[in-house]
Amino acid sequence: MLTPDNVAGGSFGLQWESAPFDAYEGVPGRMYASPLYLEGLTLSAGPFAGRTMQVVFAATSNSDVYAYAAFSSSGVTAGAALWKTHLGNPGGGVDDLRLGILGTPVLDPLLSPPRIYVAADTVDTTGRAWRVFALDASNGSVLPGWPIALSNDVLGPVNQNGPALFAPPTAVSQRGGLNLSPDGALLYLPFGGYYDGAAGWLVAIDTRQAQVVSAFSGAPEPTARANAGMWASAGASVGDDGIVYVVTGNSPSGVLPHTWGESVLRWAPGIPLRLQGAYTAWNHCQLDAADIDLCGSGVVLLPERSGASVPHLLATGGKQGNAYLIDADGMSTELDGRPACNWRSPVDDPPDGSLWDPATPQPYYGGAPGPLNVFSPYSDTDDRGLQAKARSTPAYFRGADGTDYLLYTGTTRDAATNLIPQPPGFARLKVVTGTSGRPFLQIDALDSSLVFQNPGSPVVSSNGPQSAIAWIVDPNVNRSASLLTAPPATLYAVDPMSMRVLYRADLHPGGKYFHPIVARGTVFVGTDRISAFGLPH
Repeated sequence: MLTPDNVAGGSFGLQWESAPFDAYEGVPGRMYASPLYLEGLTLSAGPFAGRTMQVVFAATSNSDVYAYAAFSSSGVTAGAALWKTHLGNPGGGVDDLRLGILGTPVLDPLLSPPRIYVAADTVDTTGRAWRVFALDASNGSVLPGWPIALSNDVLGPVNQNGPALFAPPTAVSQRGGLNLSPDGALLYLPFGGYYDGAAGWLVAIDTRQAQVVSAFSGAPEPTARANAGMWASAGASVGDDGIVYVVTGNSPSGVLPHTWGESVLRWAPGIPLRLQGAYTAWNHCQLDAADIDLCGSGVVLLPERSGASVPHLLATGGKQGNAYLIDADGMSTELDGRPACNWRSPVDDPPDGSLWDPATPQPYYGGAPGPLNVFSPYSDTDDRGLQAKARSTPAYFRGADGTDYLLYTGTTRDAATNLIPQPPGFARLKVVTGTSGRPFLQIDALDSSLVFQNPGSPVVSSNGPQSAIAWIVDPNVNRSASLLTAPPATLYAVDPMSMRVLYRADLHPGGKYFHPIVARGTVFVGTDRISAFGLPH
């Protein structure tokens, strides 16, 4: 339904908005999570019980989950609230808001009734904890056997990389999106630390038995150090084969046994969580020392390239503003820990294990080839905090001629201060196959007008290989800014083939690191409410 011409033509615009989310003790509710959408849901309670509708779900920082009518039908107006569930008092605070739900929940539409799994930092009579809930999507009720309270007593006995401690919720966050195994039997939740003293974790929950069945800490030591946080908003990526991928953040600099900072980790399907491969950035020592997390980005899995010498590719990014292409089948199987530090260039021993153009020297590596820097200036020392170039995950699109493209969002910085944002903020990269058959990434186009503060991940809508549009939200605040006084966020639509900005609209103040979703020609965005954009019906 959506094409570059009709989105830019003047009739595309706001169709409806929900009421603002409920406040908690005077603090507004915002969405760090992205909305979810479900077709043909039959409601089982409330004033609309028995009606079958298209539904948008929202989960907020105040630990509230809402269901809204996505479109007018069955006598219900689009944007009407269908149900609301308060999961408990939010346990902490972040960005001057309350800290309840940060990570995007996940839907299992194949069960009857469909379920929503969501993690929230809540306080009840037993204390404060990260709790995992399963909700009946048809009415919002918490299902029997849930929630599961997470603690070191629960995770420690099933940790496959211990004896790290699972930190209390004052030090660990569940910011990454939740995900399911292909059969829906396992729920994956990544965790990252707020402060030193918290290792990153991947947790696996048996959804049928409602119990934690495996866990994997990003580092084994139980001491008070930040280690391999898994905090990227994308969360875990799961292939059709059940293989699980997560990106990690910084660890103590150096090579320590079974310590997996600045890496892309791959686990075999099923339980226990069995590590079977890893890619670690060549300059992990520099990234660790300067707090430049690779896990600003999640992993995108590219469709299989039938007949190619490297059929299974994945891509990621990170705070440094680099783009990485990785052979999913060729990740290192040396699983005692990261390779040795490399202080010179990606071609030195041990060489960088990602896929890069071996014939093109890069000036930022001293004239050696290596992973592609997209958002400049390249730095091994000044890409943390407000200087970071990207905290988003690339989007994939295959063109009409079969070309594989990756779309990246980020922030190019002023070279003098590495603080002032400037164009480009949006890049189109293509997967190129060299003469050896080895694929690599090449910058295909850069926009010249978009200035982003802290953009979320792009989302692509298209009609097959035609009419691609990249949808991007910028919260218009930097990493450390308060959200209590934040300005309105902005929604952008960009034609990734011409790099033309098709549409932009002011939203309302929202969270950080979030993205829109697209269904039935409608773009849904969650800020302090749900806003729906589309063509007039």
